[in-house]
Amino acid sequence: MTELFIILAALLALIGGIATLLVKNPFDKLITLGILVSGAVILMILRGYLDVAIVVSLMMPIGTIFILLLCRKKPEVTQ
Repeated sequence: MTELFIILAALLALIGGIATLLVKNPFDKLITLGILVSGAVILMILRGYLDVAIVVSLMMPIGTIFILLLCRKKPEVTQ
């Protein structure tokens, strides 16, 4: 059963990584990056790195907020 979880988590991380490379829209790229991280966190938990998984799980939403702030549209200057 554990082997199935490892295969599914690796597949999830692989699909998220490939989708992150292929997607051009920054907001869609953020979603695919979340898929990649979710697969990576599952692999960390299965290997026993719970402290690293907790840190990654806490840092990802904070990083998402900063990335969304960078991706927002800047107001156009009218003259």
